[in-house]
Amino acid sequence: MTKREFRSRTSYYIITLLAISVILLLTVIIFNNNSSKISALEEMPNYTEIKGTYNVEGLKYEKQPHLGKSDAKVKIVEFADFKCPACKKWKELNWSKLKKEFIDTGKAELFFINYAFIDRDSILAASAGEAIANQSNSIFWDFYDKLYDQQGDETQIWATQDFLLKFVKENISGIDYSLFEKNFKAHEYMLDVKEDYKTAGHFGVNGTPQFMVNGELLLDSSYETLAEAIETQLAVK
Repeated sequence: MTKREFRSRTSYYIITLLAISVILLLTVIIFNNNSSKISALEEMPNYTEIKGTYNVEGLKYEKQPHLGKSDAKVKIVEFADFKCPACKKWKELNWSKLKKEFIDTGKAELFFINYAFIDRDSILAASAGEAIANQSNSIFWDFYDKLYDQQGDETQIWATQDFLLKFVKENISGIDYSLFEKNFKAHEYMLDVKEDYKTAGHFGVNGTPQFMVNGELLLDSSYETLAEAIETQLAVK
């Protein structure tokens, strides 16, 4: 074997070993990432695991986050999922207009009900909102606004426990964060989320966003339809 052949073969072995090492390293990284994703998914709640007694009959306005005057003639209910892209778009396009025209004027009061149906992290995000609303109704709306702004891909599990804890810590002020963390990790408001979901289904909700005006579920979620329904109720003597 010549020196050139020896060097060539040695280089071949070195390159082969390096390639195998890279492949093994990538395999370990992919395995660890998949394991983390599987672990995160296993920690996600689902409705069959949430046990407890609840009642789906009647709209329990007093239990929901609300905005506006309590003596307003019109009661609006928004059914939404924090993972829903259409909900985010509706908020961006119509939220300020609804607030200015009907809520701030005292004509209508708005209530929020979770319809967390897209994936298991929908339920987790909803429970975070419930934990915040339990501390402060007004701060819930800050959570509502900012979480939609940071919404992830609908097809991905993004609203994990770690994400939501970090999100609240960095973006939501005015609450007792330690209490929020304790309640959230203990899943103390999961039954409220399930009750919301079942109540929405009871009234015919099958997607998000959907709206109800004075107990009547609207046929579509356009601002025009909502505004017309509000004006119709305001005109009733």
